[in-house]
Amino acid sequence: MLETEFYDCPYCGEPAEAVLDLSGGDQTYIEDCPVCCRPIIFVLQIHDDEWMLEVRSENE
Repeated sequence: MLETEFYDCPYCGEPAEAVLDLSGGDQTYIEDCPVCCRPIIFVLQIHDDEWMLEVRSENE
């Protein structure tokens, strides 16, 4: 089950899009910003049919 979510890079502020795989349950992973290439921490939490994505820098 895939979803997409738009977010702003916590470093450069540029908008980007993440493709989320909700079938894996709660997840924490790192992906580089497609613009400035700095590592972004993604925290995906899933509860029943609802989900929430938190995006932050390594320094937060």
